[in-house]
Amino acid sequence: MTPYGKYGLPNKNESRRPGFFYGSFQALKSINLDVKERQVTALIGPSGCGKSTFLRTLNRMNELIPNTRTEGMVTLDGQDIYQPETDVVSLRKRVGMVFQRPNPFPKSIYENVAFGLRVLGGHSKMKVENKVEESLKAAALWAEVSDRLHQNALSLTLGQQQRLCIARVLAIEPEVILMDEPCSALDPIATLKIEELMQELKRNYSIVIVTHNMQQAARTSDWTGFFLLGELLEYGLTGEVFTNPKDKRTENYVTGRYG
Repeated sequence: MTPYGKYGLPNKNESRRPGFFYGSFQALKSINLDVKERQVTALIGPSGCGKSTFLRTLNRMNELIPNTRTEGMVTLDGQDIYQPETDVVSLRKRVGMVFQRPNPFPKSIYENVAFGLRVLGGHSKMKVENKVEESLKAAALWAEVSDRLHQNALSLTLGQQQRLCIARVLAIEPEVILMDEPCSALDPIATLKIEELMQELKRNYSIVIVTHNMQQAARTSDWTGFFLLGELLEYGLTGEVFTNPKDKRTENYVTGRYG
């Protein structure tokens, strides 16, 4: 572990900072951000500013999009994840992702959580059963579904489905959890449960969340990065970004003057 946390590029060489292109359009410009270990980092900014694109650079999900390219470095434990020898499957095991809308498989609750373990292989039936229970408990869902594990996951509420997707990620024992607007499709009660869950999970995981909800960023995160037009304009402790931002454009955004 480097002193800069799970991810980072702690130098001033702009040519090594990550950038991203959709064809000839540059969506991210020389991003320099250190994700802190076992803390919540929120990425805020207007729609289309590059937040989700940046999030996907952290586990190379952007490579699934045709005609795109990433430049520069993204380091995990001091190793550049964009080196040719990187095992992308292993990377995405270490860096799990929760998407904007819950995406459970049309399988049972149990099989959703066990899915990654079965794909990876090498787990006994007893270990899978234990890991399913452990993951559902960690996702604050076990008490609600323990008596219906073989029920179709699509029968759950949206909030329960999202926590199930979090349990599915937890089952493969990641180090980092990426969340792309995980509460945007949820009602306030379900949103609160996810926010409370994040505070529990950060005891063991580094979390990066993209959110349009300023109150959510202020409530749940330790660090906040403000993106605008593909640039990271400001990054710091959440309290400082919201109450004493260094950039006037950050102040305008967090106070609702534009965005």
